[in-house]
Amino acid sequence: MATRTRRSQRRTEALSRERIVEAAVELLDAAGEGGLTFRALTERLATGPGAIYWHVANKSELLDAVTDAVVAAALTIEPAESVESVESADSPQEKIRAVALGLFDAIDEHPWLAAQLTAQLSRSPWGPVTPRILESVGRQVRALGVSEGSQFTAASALVHYILGAAGQNAANGRDLGSDVDRGEFLDAASKAWQELDPDDYPFTRAVAEQMREHDDREQFLAGIDLILTGITALHLPRG
Repeated sequence: MATRTRRSQRRTEALSRERIVEAAVELLDAAGEGGLTFRALTERLATGPGAIYWHVANKSELLDAVTDAVVAAALTIEPAESVESVESADSPQEKIRAVALGLFDAIDEHPWLAAQLTAQLSRSPWGPVTPRILESVGRQVRALGVSEGSQFTAASALVHYILGAAGQNAANGRDLGSDVDRGEFLDAASKAWQELDPDDYPFTRAVAEQMREHDDREQFLAGIDLILTGITALHLPRG
């Protein structure tokens, strides 16, 4: 009996929470939330359910842990020097862009992440994910010199844009599927816009060519710059 107990303890110690989270990410990436079951997890980890329940109580706790782990990794991305930017890599603006791109790429890489972020922000804003994202953006908003009374509004605007735009981009890619050529799809959409009634849709027709040629990441960062420009113009203390 003592021998079996020691073996069980060794298996539990060898199967860390980090390894369970890693395996859960692999299952989510491959099959979405529906594919993440404790049965599938035990098969992937070659262990029994008891060893997993030792670390996580249920699927909800596991999804929270997985989401937090992916977000934490995304937020470690350091800003890079860019010849196109007038800001240094250490500036608050570049650090905000690095946070934004880290989350954009994570959501693009993990199609399930956008839905989990939406759920956590609305269901449990006191959990680890919401404060982690808000802190990463909010510190840089404060470093910009935004007045204290406007810091929450400015940081929230950035967070909502980042998650909303990144989530929509990921949804677009997911809905198109891997067998659809993005260029051909945008070309077809552009042509359809150009054929709209010019009296009812003058703007949409005018930007149809821009939509055909746009780069998703560049457009995403352009949106960040627009918000930063607005924050600078509206919320920095006036001397």
